[in-house]
Amino acid sequence: MKTKKVLSINTHLTYPNWSEGLLNDAFNQKAKDFFETEGFEVLETKVEDGYSPEEEVEKHLEASIVILQTPVNWFGAPWIYKKYVDEVFNSGLHSAKFLSGDGRTREDADRQYGTGGKMQGKKFMISATWNAPEASFNDVNQQLFQGISTKDFLLHITSNYRFCGVEIVPGYNCFDIFKDGDIVKDLENYPIHLKKVFNV
Repeated sequence: MKTKKVLSINTHLTYPNWSEGLLNDAFNQKAKDFFETEGFEVLETKVEDGYSPEEEVEKHLEASIVILQTPVNWFGAPWIYKKYVDEVFNSGLHSAKFLSGDGRTREDADRQYGTGGKMQGKKFMISATWNAPEASFNDVNQQLFQGISTKDFLLHITSNYRFCGVEIVPGYNCFDIFKDGDIVKDLENYPIHLKKVFNV
């Protein structure tokens, strides 16, 4: 029987004496423990430690589940993740392993942009840590986000995977980490979320 595999990508970027990455490491470890208990092999990439784009392409192809563990820094993932995406997805494009064009063809005018992916059957999820409180989302009266959800906010990340045919599952969020959040509870509830969204 073929071993099920999950790829865990940790994109935390260390800022000494301010942001050491312990929380994202803890969520990453929670996920690893959960999946190993469920019989998965866990492939890991810590972007800050370096990577080979070609090897990352192969990890994506091997895994049926991909999880991005990320802090939200200045309203996005750390810059090293954008570099990772550009290099890995460009490699997957040039090798035609992730996708074949953008899906449109001159012969079929009904083919939509974003339908050229080759990674159907895989699932992608974001686990994010935020300084923002949960109440700042999904509320049109909030000045900053003006009613958008975390799903809307992170669309620029999930779209890369959807473009390649991957199913996006509901993400997990740890809010308000510096003030009023409940990090212990969020860590405890994380495996429950994983079990639910991945049906394992």
